[in-house]
Amino acid sequence: MRFLCGIFAILLPNAFFGITCYGQSNFTVGTASAAPGQKATGYLEVPAGVDPGTNIPVVVVNGAKPGRVLALVSGAHGTEYASIIAVEKLIAQLDPAQVTGTIILVPLVNIASFEQKVPHVNPIDNKSMNRSYPGKADGTQTERASYIIAKQVVDRCDYLIDYHGGDLDESLRPYAYWGPTGNELQDHISKEMVLAFGLDHIIIWSERPTDPNATRYLDNTASVRGKPSIVVEAGYAGTVENDDVNLLVNGTLSTMRALRMLPGEAHFIENPVWIEKLSDVLADGPGIWYPLVKRGTYVSAGMKLGTITDYFGKVIAEPRAPVSGVVLHINAVPSLKKGDNIADLGVVAAHAP
Repeated sequence: MRFLCGIFAILLPNAFFGITCYGQSNFTVGTASAAPGQKATGYLEVPAGVDPGTNIPVVVVNGAKPGRVLALVSGAHGTEYASIIAVEKLIAQLDPAQVTGTIILVPLVNIASFEQKVPHVNPIDNKSMNRSYPGKADGTQTERASYIIAKQVVDRCDYLIDYHGGDLDESLRPYAYWGPTGNELQDHISKEMVLAFGLDHIIIWSERPTDPNATRYLDNTASVRGKPSIVVEAGYAGTVENDDVNLLVNGTLSTMRALRMLPGEAHFIENPVWIEKLSDVLADGPGIWYPLVKRGTYVSAGMKLGTITDYFGKVIAEPRAPVSGVVLHINAVPSLKKGDNIADLGVVAAHAP
């Protein structure tokens, strides 16, 4: 039996890793309040400030049995559609009668991005909604939303899964992030979470902010506060393929079983590909992109990834792989401007962590 399936049996029922087991009572996040055995919807209300406010949808699934709290958050980038749809499906599928503990689901953080079809950023203030944590109560909309999520979701949960995928201009193969913190128990739990999720490529995200006042990323905000967390990614270039959505839905259910929040056995990935380093290939300037490689393929250092032409068809650049590794995602559209990410390459670790 795996680590998580055994450790709960030997630890005190109401104290684990600084985590509280909640009793049979209402659980409220934002305006969503659910009694035990119930599911409720509501909003995280982000007040107006230097720019307009927003209401972020939130769902509370309060299990029939008391336990710990898992947060599922998606849509920081509102055109990463497969991950948003996966959390929407989980809202419908999760039955409070079967749940031990409480699930907080935030299916769509970046409403303006989703509605306006703007990749990467919140068009209200042109900031990424996964780069501004822990946020500011008096900042721009992205910063205020990050502040509310940190207070209402991160501080209320015991574990967290952050969902992403390929944005409109990213052809991405599925993968996960696991960020070790140096805390042996916390890292063991988060590692078991990512293995239970089942994505077969896992990035070891070691170099992350440690300042609790400048954590930047959602999962890192949770990790710095002592809460095991992972990032999962599937879906590409604005598509909603069943295979990608099912990877995220089934992975979540497996992780919940590993955490003993659902009945049944988790399905742990065996021998995943561990990625020890990421290498970005960026555009030097504007042009038209013609890729020669696809997501998920392996490339050698120096291999040509594609060509860039000017608007008359003249080749102006031939980007090459700076390292040997797997193409985690590649630019999915012809458009390029200076600084755009042409490709993201993962260097495979020699040994599993």
